[in-house]
Amino acid sequence: MKLLDSKPKKAILNITPLIDVLFILIIFFTISSTFLEQPGIKLDLPKATSSQAQVVEKAVLYITKDSELYFKDDPVTLEALPEILRKAMGERSEKSLIINADQKVTHGLVVEVMDIARVNGVEKLVISAEPE
Repeated sequence: MKLLDSKPKKAILNITPLIDVLFILIIFFTISSTFLEQPGIKLDLPKATSSQAQVVEKAVLYITKDSELYFKDDPVTLEALPEILRKAMGERSEKSLIINADQKVTHGLVVEVMDIARVNGVEKLVISAEPE
C-alpha cells in the first residue's frame, strides 16, 4: 500500500485586519485626547500638589507679574473690571471666573480682584495653579 506523499501546508498569516484595527485605534485616541490650551500671556503660576484640571466655560482673568489685568486676552483696568464682569456674568448660566495670577503678584491685588468679582455677579472663583 502506497501512501500519498503530501507536502506540509504553509501557514499564511494575514495581517491586513490587524493593521486596520491599529489604524482605527490611532484615529480614536487622536480624536478623543484632550488638548490643553496655553494662554497667550506669559505667567509663572504657583505650584500645588492638589490641583486638578477642570473644564468650565471660559471667563478667564489673567494677572501678570507687573500687576496688569487681562480679561479673555484683552487688557483691562481695575476700574473697568466691575462693568466687564457684570456683562460677562449676565450672559452665562455658570457664573464662574478663573483667575490666573502670576506667583509674584501681591496678595492684596488678588484679594481685591476676588472682592470685585464677588460683588459683580461671580458665584464661583477658580484659582489656577500648576501641578508639581
